Amino acid sequence: MTPAEQSLKAAEICALAPVVPVLVIDDVGRAKGLAEALVKGGLPALEVTLRTPAALDAIRAMAEVPGGVVGAGTLLTRADVKAAKAAGAKFGVSPGATDRLIDACAEEDLPLLPGAATATEVMILLEKGFTVQKFFPAEASGGAPALAAIGAPIPHVRFCPTGGVSMKNIGDYLKLSNVICCGGSWVAPKASVAAGDWAEVERLAREAAALPR
Repeated sequence: MTPAEQSLKAAEICALAPVVPVLVIDDVGRAKGLAEALVKGGLPALEVTLRTPAALDAIRAMAEVPGGVVGAGTLLTRADVKAAKAAGAKFGVSPGATDRLIDACAEEDLPLLPGAATATEVMILLEKGFTVQKFFPAEASGGAPALAAIGAPIPHVRFCPTGGVSMKNIGDYLKLSNVICCGGSWVAPKASVAAGDWAEVERLAREAAALPR
């Protein structure tokens, strides 16, 4: 799978809803219920970050949920890519991008949403064929004004801004012509997940899924 093909697939996944939940899962026993609540609420694309020992098992559990498209976030190495694909991930997300990581995703046929924070990084990824990228860390990198500024001379790339995005500022991002969706963790509060309060998670998901873009 070439970078251009990866981006086409990533665009399809990003277009499923205005928000891609960014999930840090500590208890695999909560994974399936969490995925079911988010999908029921209208957020089918789910990013499980590889930041906890439970992450890969969580991907396996969530991959079984009908209607869900589960991906792996925080991909850093070739080993991460192989493990994520073996666990059932349908796409990958990285905070940045290296040639080795890109090559690994190509070998594993894993669509990649690579991270970029500057015009130079965006241009390098565009040269490789990535027309859909993650803008990260969004707020720390200047937020919506910075992304709008990058989009002026580089309108060929669409972004999924992630990092500091919340219901308070997501509207500023979604109104930009170069934003396809946003990534955020607020739709799965730690307290709600720990308590198994799937009704609250579903409510937050529905609120996010209804956002205009």
